[in-house]
Amino acid sequence: MIRPRTPRGIQLGEFLTTRRRAQSRAALGLPPGTRRSEVGLSREEVATLAGMSVSWYTWLEQGREINASRQVLTAVARVLRLTESEADYVFALAGPGGTSVLPPPDTAPQHLLNLIRALDFPAFILASDWTIVGWNAGYEWLYGPIATLAAEDRNLLRLIYTDARIRELLPNWERDSRSFLAEFRAESGVRLSSERHRELVESLKQENADFRAQWAEHAVGKFTSRERTFVHPAAGELIYEHHRLVPSDAPDLHVVMYAPTVAQ
Repeated sequence: MIRPRTPRGIQLGEFLTTRRRAQSRAALGLPPGTRRSEVGLSREEVATLAGMSVSWYTWLEQGREINASRQVLTAVARVLRLTESEADYVFALAGPGGTSVLPPPDTAPQHLLNLIRALDFPAFILASDWTIVGWNAGYEWLYGPIATLAAEDRNLLRLIYTDARIRELLPNWERDSRSFLAEFRAESGVRLSSERHRELVESLKQENADFRAQWAEHAVGKFTSRERTFVHPAAGELIYEHHRLVPSDAPDLHVVMYAPTVAQ
C-alpha cells in the first residue's frame, strides 16, 4: 500500500533532506561520497547509521504518513547531528496529527494590553503567526508606522522582509532576519500547515527574494533573550535587551519587550 503524503510530513521531509545533504561525512567517519564530496549523505547511509530500514527513512523524507517511534527519530537526529531545537521540531512534526490547530487570535486580551501600556519601554504582543495584536507607546515611538498600517500588514515577519523602514532600523538586518526566521519556524512547527501560516509563508516566498532564499535554508532555533541594536531616525543608536514572555492564561500569545540596558 502506498502511504499518503501529508502537509506535516512534507514539511518534515524537506527539513530532513536539507540536513542530510549538508551533513559532514568526515564527522561521521565516512569517506568522501560521489564526486569526492565531503558533505552530504545518501538516504541509505542515514538509514544504516540510524539502524532503520531504507524504505522507512525514504518514506520519512517523502512526507508519507507513518508512525515513527521516538527512538527511531532520536536515532535520525543523532545521525544528522541535530540541535535540541531541531530535534524538538522533528518530534513535533512526526507526532500524532489528529489534533486540530486553532487559528491565531486577532486581538489581545485587555489585561495584556494594560500590562504593556504600563511599561515605559517598547513592548508589543505577537500571535502565533507573528501578527502584532497590540503595542504600547514605546513601540510606536521606536517604529512609528505600526499605528497607521492596515491590520493585515501588521505582521512582524512580513515587516522584517518587506518594509524598508525596518531594514533602516536594524543595522544587523542580515543576522537578525535569520534569527527571527529560525525562531518563527521553530515556534510555528505543526502550525506551518495551517491556513494563516501557509498563506503568510507562500506570499513572502513570492514577494521577497531574501525571504525565499533564507526560508530554503530550513533554519530552526528557539528564542533566547539577547541584546538588540536599533538605529532610530531621531535618537540614533539604541541598545535594548530583547525579552519574550508567554502568559500562562494566553499561551498562544507572546509579550515581546525591548528593555533598556543598564548603560542607557
